[in-house]
Amino acid sequence: MTKSAELKGGSFTLSALHLVDGDIQQAVNFLKEKVEQAPHFFSAAPIVIDVSQAGNKLDFALLKSQVKKAGMIPVGISGCKQPELQERAKQAGFAIMNAAKQAKAAKQAKAAEPVMTPTKIIKNPVRSGQQIYAKNSDLIVLGHVSPGAEIIADGCIHIYGTLRGRAIAGANGQKEAKIFCHNCQPELISIAGNYWLSDKIQEEFWGENVVISLAENNLNIEQMAL
Repeated sequence: MTKSAELKGGSFTLSALHLVDGDIQQAVNFLKEKVEQAPHFFSAAPIVIDVSQAGNKLDFALLKSQVKKAGMIPVGISGCKQPELQERAKQAGFAIMNAAKQAKAAKQAKAAEPVMTPTKIIKNPVRSGQQIYAKNSDLIVLGHVSPGAEIIADGCIHIYGTLRGRAIAGANGQKEAKIFCHNCQPELISIAGNYWLSDKIQEEFWGENVVISLAENNLNIEQMAL
């Protein structure tokens, strides 16, 4: 009998929104701002919402509809331990993401970690509207990355020209990935789902030779010695 479908485990990087005080409108305004700042990165992107600090009166249906209006796709709720709240979240169409499932998913991801392939090297400039993806490998760009261009790698990214577009390293969740850039002026930088927009980069590092890494789920930037 021929199989019509097959269910397999997989690992994906998702953005997480922490709903601190249950103020849905404030959270939605924050999401709208991020989508407007980096639409190629956030528009129609899946998001998990942590409601551990949001209280017991959260309107899950309103939360879901408003997050969709902000331009992202709500797929699950985390930090929701009370059965009654979980049931209300399910009725609104949310998946329940709990610690046990997350730990199991992490173990599966580790067991299925992909084998890295040879480094992908781009000799030409990456122009506005282009997207370059180095699957299961590092990426080296010898020229410039223009505004509106996007370079993505499952491993590290090395840019020998000026970065004015978006650079996304560790796209498959590798927290050890780094971004090396000889002239840092990006629209967005990201490692393993943790990101900064241009306004988060301190003036002292703008246009400089830098290395960006991840420490305790926070991006870290420092000047790179020549």
